[in-house]
Amino acid sequence: MKTIKIGNLYVRWEVPAIIISAIIVTSVLCSKCSSGEGDKQHVEKEPEVELLYGFDTSKYEVLHGEVGSGQTLSHLLDGYTSQADINRIYKESKPIYNFGKMKVGDEWTIFAQSDSLGLHMRHFVYEYSNRDMLFVSIEGDSLAIHSEQKEETLVRRKVSASIESSLWNCLVAQNIPGELAIKMEDIYGWSVDFFALHQGDTFTVVFDERYIDGKSVGVGTVWGSRFTHAGKDYYAIPFEQGGKLSYWDEKGASMRKQFLKAPLKFTRISSKFNPNRLHPIYKVRRPHLGVDYAAPTGTPVYAIADGTVTAKYWDKKGGGNVLKLKHTNGYTSSYLHLSKYAKGINVGTRVSQGQTICYVGNTGASTGPHLDFRVYKNGKAIDPLKIPSNPVEPIKKANEAAFEQIKAKVLAELEGEVSESERINSYDLYPSTRPEVVLTAADSVRMKAEKSALYKALGRIES
Repeated sequence: MKTIKIGNLYVRWEVPAIIISAIIVTSVLCSKCSSGEGDKQHVEKEPEVELLYGFDTSKYEVLHGEVGSGQTLSHLLDGYTSQADINRIYKESKPIYNFGKMKVGDEWTIFAQSDSLGLHMRHFVYEYSNRDMLFVSIEGDSLAIHSEQKEETLVRRKVSASIESSLWNCLVAQNIPGELAIKMEDIYGWSVDFFALHQGDTFTVVFDERYIDGKSVGVGTVWGSRFTHAGKDYYAIPFEQGGKLSYWDEKGASMRKQFLKAPLKFTRISSKFNPNRLHPIYKVRRPHLGVDYAAPTGTPVYAIADGTVTAKYWDKKGGGNVLKLKHTNGYTSSYLHLSKYAKGINVGTRVSQGQTICYVGNTGASTGPHLDFRVYKNGKAIDPLKIPSNPVEPIKKANEAAFEQIKAKVLAELEGEVSESERINSYDLYPSTRPEVVLTAADSVRMKAEKSALYKALGRIES
């Protein structure tokens, strides 16, 4: 048994077979065509059927609309089915979708049939998200309810831009989904300080944009990125290690480090670490031992590293609601002026890096909603913007060759145009998902007898 990779297939064969399943299918179909099968009798062309959500529209009266302000399920279905059925639909749909949470603009469609008593609903389709649909079918006393998802199309894109104000504004200005900014912050959250971007910082990123019904609905996989900040290039290369897809720099070091660059997203720094700051309320000079991030009340705050909650209290000296975490290597972090704590956060709770632990507020001695974020090393306050942080893990020795192959593809696509076959794809990231075809010697003999052109071509590849 030998193995060869052809395109996105792994082909295993018993010598002398050098064929793939696609050849078998093609040859069988071609042999049927050449033998004249199906040509001996005239087949009448069936009339085309117009389908909507899988239903033949010629059999129904179709009513379509959008949920209006103040409308309920009864407003949509009244007159097409009984109130008892409407109540049953409302109740039995709850495991899938709660019609008590209908949103203005949601699309709905009724498929009705008429009899002597008028129109009666047979099917009802409700689109409760860009992708998700609820199907209801009524037949006598029988009620069937299920959900389906619309087909999603992925479009690969590569964009490059120069930042003038913020990453978010830069992407929106180029009609790029804002979700990409969130993904890039997740990738570079340990390497790039997005609160200190410089005008003229640049980036190039390759990603999948998700479309449903021709409309952009978000961002899929980020296939690679280069972010140039303060004159330094930061590469992000996707690679699976330990059963998890992560991002790595061009040297094989993990983008994930011990500490996040910041404990929240999309805000601004209103005050930095300063041992002699004029206090905005007390009007006296005193050390400001942290960094203030101005943000709306309720903005999620994340743990900068794995750790344990050591304190959760009201600070009478002006800190308001406070939360403290203990990390490894003598580090602790403090979060002040909070509006509230995340669910399940108590003294002794273990938290993970990036986990939501609390929310920005305006409690205590505060001039407006913000987070006062502080970091201590062995009990001594240090500037949170200057925390030393090492990568969590490198590429393992056994994975270095595979990583180098993926890196080469990523860098090539970031630098210029490449063919589809030269791009990194999901089979590169997840080799175990690559299709494998096992063929026998008998398959080879049969295909050789048919003198398939593709068989000969594969023979040349193998030789």
